[in-house]
Amino acid sequence: MHRLIVQYGQPTDPAEFDRHYRDVHVGLAQAIPGLQRFSIGHAASLDPSAPAPYLVAELDFDSAEAMGAGMSSEAGRAAGADVGTFATGGATMASFDVEDVSPAG
Repeated sequence: MHRLIVQYGQPTDPAEFDRHYRDVHVGLAQAIPGLQRFSIGHAASLDPSAPAPYLVAELDFDSAEAMGAGMSSEAGRAAGADVGTFATGGATMASFDVEDVSPAG
């Protein structure tokens, strides 16, 4: 599994960010070929001196290659282009191979 993490900074209009994200961006992201799992959440900082991202999105693909193909597809480019229309607080992205280190249960 390969995961893309997108962290969105505090938007100038949180209500409009949330509306656009739910009504427009989620559908664009769900159309990305190869997407296996897509989850989002509003983050809370555990360190009061460091602000948390406003919203964190996790997008899972079978592999780095599958993520690259999906993100470079027409749907992936459309989702990427949409970020600039609503992410007034900026967005940072990182990806990594997921390694499960959960205790045996």
